[in-house]
Amino acid sequence: MMTPMRYILLVLTLLIGLHYILSITHEDYGKATSVSRLANYINGPQPPYKDGVPEEYYKHSDPVQLPERKANATFVMLVRNSDGPGIMNSMKQIEDRFNRKFQYPYVFLNDKPFTENFKKYISQLTDAPVEFGLIPSEHWNQPDWIDEARATAAREDMMKNNVIYGGSVPYRNMCRFNSGFFYRQELLQKYQYYWRVEPDVKFFCDIDYDPFLLMQDQNKVYGFTLSLYEYEATIPTLWDNVKKFVRENPELVPEDNAMSFVSDDGGITYNRCHFWSNFEIADMDFWRGEAYSKFFDYLDSQGGFYYERWGDAPVHSLGAALFARKDQIHFFNDIGYRHEPFQHCPQGDIHKNGKCWCDPGMNFDYEWYSCLSRYDKMF
Repeated sequence: MMTPMRYILLVLTLLIGLHYILSITHEDYGKATSVSRLANYINGPQPPYKDGVPEEYYKHSDPVQLPERKANATFVMLVRNSDGPGIMNSMKQIEDRFNRKFQYPYVFLNDKPFTENFKKYISQLTDAPVEFGLIPSEHWNQPDWIDEARATAAREDMMKNNVIYGGSVPYRNMCRFNSGFFYRQELLQKYQYYWRVEPDVKFFCDIDYDPFLLMQDQNKVYGFTLSLYEYEATIPTLWDNVKKFVRENPELVPEDNAMSFVSDDGGITYNRCHFWSNFEIADMDFWRGEAYSKFFDYLDSQGGFYYERWGDAPVHSLGAALFARKDQIHFFNDIGYRHEPFQHCPQGDIHKNGKCWCDPGMNFDYEWYSCLSRYDKMF
């Protein structure tokens, strides 16, 4: 025997089923009874754009056929939550120009926890895996053994002399972290190669080949697009410490190295040339290796990241120049790139074939402050 409640449920089921059938078989009925139409009845009329663009006008992209062979590699982005708009700008360009075709993963690092909004909007930009990591405080903050009085005096002196970032402790933390700790992060242990990307940079050209595979197959350890001179006021004792380390560890230095890129007199003085490390594609196993590990640990023990303002660009550059062969350092001539205020814009057919949108006349390669000519002369 059916109770009144069962009759009600039966009738509701029949009505819902009939509504579903009519919605499918009669387009006008479906439109008239749609959720959005019913909402209009309740809330009043809405502007036409609220309904969106009908599906018939879309041409969806064809599924991407991923390459059969890829390197063990990732993008690395060291950012703050406040860098969201800037890093999304950079990441969107990377996706459109390169990674939509290759689907390499991303690792985001921060000394503070990423917000859920940051993670949501970043993850929407790619179909590739994305991971977010929190940097351990011992890898980021100024070490306890640094003489704070000496470090404070150094910062105050740099501020008086208008040295860029001269008074900033967070900037020094970042330089030290990028020099010797980023590749030790847990999320990066499973990778060998990385491509460093910063907020608000520009990638001008299509990249239709795999730079990671080029690095792997040609046994390259470091790749760059821009090179220039370091501010002398930030590194007054860096080269003296480098020379001391080399004297004590000559077995770590290969014969065919890139010393001539960083020194014009066989190593007596440093010409201040360095690869601009806001763009770098490199082999983390090189940084993890014996030579660079000992080199970084020695430099770190001297305190120059805090008593002066040693940057990761000269530290990485000196490490690559001294402990790799010169043929293991690669200039990515076909990757158009800008980090304010400098840019590399490919020339000639490379510009045309890459569909580059930079002005070829605005190219830093052989300006007076560029070091690319010194790189060229090594070969």
